[in-house]
Amino acid sequence: MEIRKELTVGQIVKENYKTAQIFDRNNIDFCCGGGISLEKACEQANVNIDSLLPELEATVQANDPDSRYIDAMELNELCDYIEKRHHSYVRETIPFLEAKLNKLCDVHGENHPELFKVRELFETAAGNLTAHMQKEELVLFPYIRRLVNFKNGTTSNTAEFGGIDAPIQAMLDEHQAEGERFFEIAELTSNYTCPSDGCNTYRITYQTLNDFEQDLHRHIHLENNILFLKALALEKEIISKK
Repeated sequence: MEIRKELTVGQIVKENYKTAQIFDRNNIDFCCGGGISLEKACEQANVNIDSLLPELEATVQANDPDSRYIDAMELNELCDYIEKRHHSYVRETIPFLEAKLNKLCDVHGENHPELFKVRELFETAAGNLTAHMQKEELVLFPYIRRLVNFKNGTTSNTAEFGGIDAPIQAMLDEHQAEGERFFEIAELTSNYTCPSDGCNTYRITYQTLNDFEQDLHRHIHLENNILFLKALALEKEIISKK
């Protein structure tokens, strides 16, 4: 893949997920903001695109079998992957982080009042993400699986197809909101840096919060830059043949 200025950030990361590290280092949002061109993203982040291009080019040329494997998945398989890999991780990790943040607030809250805001933000994110994933699992993903079934000839009913744009836009908006919420958490925690008086629980909690955010970035990237775009294209193709 030749890296061109007009390519979207999401297209580049889809080709090789290792480029996400480069965008992170340059404060370029590759998941929620993956739909804009590389040129525009660099302008917004005040990054010299000419200095970034060679690094991106070299990284894209390196082997990344995971990105190729995911891009080659049928959309129903990608839905399954997202549920089993990312949705399960979110559900398993939320109770751990809630308990640890409560403990940190009790023990360290007096000296570190920012912990109360971090806990508040995470509790809001936890509730929103839980509802968000349920909507995907009960409504959007089953619809995408039916699109795949029609494409593969296992069903011939096209009457229900049309209108996937609205639920996808709702999911995109919710992704954006949670991305911004975790940006605020990262700022409050100095990018998850344990303070000098922090205990082992403090360190583990911040590391897990960081891991949670990184997982969320990949989770959103898979949906925004791959699953949703392909689902929109597939529905459009099916409707055009009615």
